[in-house]
Amino acid sequence: MDVRIGVTHNPKEITLELADDVDRDDLMSQIGKALDPNGPTTVLWLTDKRGRSVGVPADRVAYVDIGVVEDRRIGFGS
Repeated sequence: MDVRIGVTHNPKEITLELADDVDRDDLMSQIGKALDPNGPTTVLWLTDKRGRSVGVPADRVAYVDIGVVEDRRIGFGS
């Protein structure tokens, strides 16, 4: 699953490829809690499929785009 996060005052977005077994509903719930202005979480932490953790200050998140990893083929194969 691909996740793209736009950060305010930064033209480049953060792109993560999460493990295939990540539950989309749990992920959206985690993101929602982090972005809640009255919530206790101030940093949105996500871990990619290689085990790298990325933290984004919740008050700087402009948008979150959650998508499915597409089969990226290169060349002339079918």
